[in-house]
Amino acid sequence: MELDGRVVVVTGGTRGVGAGIARSFLAAGAHVVVCARRPPDEPVTHGGREAAYHPLDLRDPAAVTDFFDALAAGHGRLDTLVNNAGGTPYRLLADGGPERHARVLELNLLAPLTASLAARPHLAAARGSIVMIGSVSGTRPSPGSAAYGAAKAGLENLARSMAVEWAPEVRVNSLVLGMVRTELAHLHYGDEAGVAAVGATVPAGRLAEPSEVGAAAVFLASDRAAYVSGASLLVHGGGERPAFLDAATANRPAGTVADEAVGEAVGEATDRGIDKATDKAADKGIDKGIDKEA
Repeated sequence: MELDGRVVVVTGGTRGVGAGIARSFLAAGAHVVVCARRPPDEPVTHGGREAAYHPLDLRDPAAVTDFFDALAAGHGRLDTLVNNAGGTPYRLLADGGPERHARVLELNLLAPLTASLAARPHLAAARGSIVMIGSVSGTRPSPGSAAYGAAKAGLENLARSMAVEWAPEVRVNSLVLGMVRTELAHLHYGDEAGVAAVGATVPAGRLAEPSEVGAAAVFLASDRAAYVSGASLLVHGGGERPAFLDAATANRPAGTVADEAVGEAVGEATDRGIDKATDKAADKGIDKGIDKEA
């Protein structure tokens, strides 16, 4: 298989997007190690092969360095680091103190930096690569997750700087993700109706699957991407439709939210017109009847 014999570490690889990435690397033939503070609810497997789990707090630089040194010594090499660990709860800036927002920055920006620094000498020896898992939240306003968006913006810039400083021994790239359907999707988008409604806002018509993110990560780690470094690959199903297009009353493609809104407004206006005409006719009839009786 494409990555036979290669050793890959996926941080935060025990669930969600990280587990999907780990399974994709297993499918490509790599030996995969997933690390997180807590073990997975069930082993991360694919095709009868299982990712090894190692407990690790990425906020502890000494522990992170020890982990990568021991892993490289045990396996004889390290080929790819996927910096996936991250996330944030929904929290408006004014609703959380600076300490809480700082923890979000630490997990989503400083932890990938810590892991990358610890892994760099081992990756350089194997002419390996780093894949940063970024987000569209870093490219647009992110109300309710502002610290997360700021961290992801910084992560993409960090990857580009690493790609220059560590070339040619280590390639560094980013996957910029849109919305992904995981076992935790309900926390962000609600029930099945909410997930479907959110997916309908994406040009592709749905949320991404973790396996699709994994396929993109495998590509960036493979020899097919040997000349790709400092790049940001968008995995967002076409992005987000500009809000003004659905708000405008001109140049509306059929089936847009604006069409529905305008249709409702026209329908209401028509109904009002019919009601008004009916009332007027009825009034005339009543008046005529009254006059006749008189």
